[in-house]
Amino acid sequence: MSRPGFGGGDLPAVFPDWSPYTDLESAARAYLRDPDVALEALGGVLRGASVLGFTLERFVNEVNGVWQEVVVCDGSRLVLWHGEDVPPGEGPPGSMTSSLRVVPVSSVTEVGCRRRLFRHDNGEIRVDSIDVYLLLTSLDETPPSEESVGGPRHDALRFGKTLDDGGAGQIARLEEFARLVASVVGRPLL
Repeated sequence: MSRPGFGGGDLPAVFPDWSPYTDLESAARAYLRDPDVALEALGGVLRGASVLGFTLERFVNEVNGVWQEVVVCDGSRLVLWHGEDVPPGEGPPGSMTSSLRVVPVSSVTEVGCRRRLFRHDNGEIRVDSIDVYLLLTSLDETPPSEESVGGPRHDALRFGKTLDDGGAGQIARLEEFARLVASVVGRPLL
């Protein structure tokens, strides 16, 4: 099974699983379409810092093609890389954006993790999805709309995995990442 990809190529509808890889480079090379672009951008910021944890995301949409994201925690920062195909007509065929964002862990004010559980007839409980958010001190950059009530909103980073989108291994790794970030939020930086 495949989905039509940006530029006429076919991309697999199910991407390889990155969750068995404990090091960032191996996981990125197994999962991302553009691992060299991501690793170069991240390496320029990390500069040898220890990677305590990470999470990866990738999907294909009908307009922009491939969307990819890597989020790394080194204990004091969250380093986010985002790569996305440029929509047809907004650049030469095959163009993509590569963005980097560095967020100090000290700007994370809240970590939330919601798991959806499924209980089998035999009583066994399985996690079949997880949603994680990291609330930041910065304000959301979205323009005000008629629906926004109560003024500006705080920026948040959101991540999610399901059994269909990532599988049990990626659900567990995202939960592990959320626990890591929660464990360093509010601690004095050394």
